[in-house]
Amino acid sequence: MKRSLRSVLTAGVLSLVLVSLPSIQAGADPVFTNPTDSMAKLGELSRQSEQTSEALHDAQIDLEAKQSTERDADAVASADQVVLDAARAQVEVFRPAVNQLATATYQGARTNRLFAVMSSDSPQQLLDQMSVLDVISKETSNQVVQFWSATSDATSAAEASKDSADAARSAAEQAKAVSDDLQRKQSDLQAQIDEVLEAFGNLSASEREELAGTPFPPGLDPATILAHLTPGAGTSALQAALTRIGDPYVWGASGPNEFDCSGLVVWAYNQIGRTLPRSSQAQASGGMPVSRDALQAGDLVLFYDDASHVGIYAGNGNIVHASTYGVPVKVESMATFPFYGARRY
Repeated sequence: MKRSLRSVLTAGVLSLVLVSLPSIQAGADPVFTNPTDSMAKLGELSRQSEQTSEALHDAQIDLEAKQSTERDADAVASADQVVLDAARAQVEVFRPAVNQLATATYQGARTNRLFAVMSSDSPQQLLDQMSVLDVISKETSNQVVQFWSATSDATSAAEASKDSADAARSAAEQAKAVSDDLQRKQSDLQAQIDEVLEAFGNLSASEREELAGTPFPPGLDPATILAHLTPGAGTSALQAALTRIGDPYVWGASGPNEFDCSGLVVWAYNQIGRTLPRSSQAQASGGMPVSRDALQAGDLVLFYDDASHVGIYAGNGNIVHASTYGVPVKVESMATFPFYGARRY
């Protein structure tokens, strides 16, 4: 991406203007933008951009995993090549002796006991020849055995080297495919961000205020939320998240002062020394599953059928979350969103 998300947003926010009324031609009725349609359009675009943003995080996780697999495969392939080179070198150590034996046999050389009996002129010569033949036979036999053993090792090493090289090549191809997909998602997200900024720019001041809403539901505040909670890791993560109330939503941000939905979760749990995956989908696959009626403070609550939004449970059916562009981090009823599932870390 040529521009960072943060620079895009900064430029976009600085350039936002209130909606301009269309020019009224003589004799024509004035045409006004429907506020309900404007808010609905912005909501639709924001939802799409959040889905793409979380898919982008997920693709980045996948890419890092594929790159790790590629590095491991390359290391195995390199090690197997070293073994193969050593096995081939060992074959070459014994090849001259085997070749010499094969050549001598082809040319009619005789190294057996019958030949010794027939060619000896005296008993002593016979004994001497048989003794020499025993030594030659044993030495040759050992060299032949070692040659075939080394050849077998080389064949096995070659097969292993081919398999590991194929695995490394496959891992590299998979990493390249994920990388290409990641670039496409980055391009898609940039286009969607531009659309969201344009739609937001078409809202009036009162519509933006309505969109932002209030940081807490009526009658609720941090002290009330934490008053009856049992201390624990989840509660501590929730407390950390509550300190970010009012911070802006920014695509791809994970703190300390700007967040997207999964970025807020990652940041809050980092404050208590726990590292969570970067995407809402990956967060939905980790930890321990929790039923809706067993939720505790600090549990992660996932929404939509693709788990593309996440918040931290704050008790009494509420979550603290980074909602969408134009809406600061806030506490809100989870009933506002279609429930997907929950996880406890």
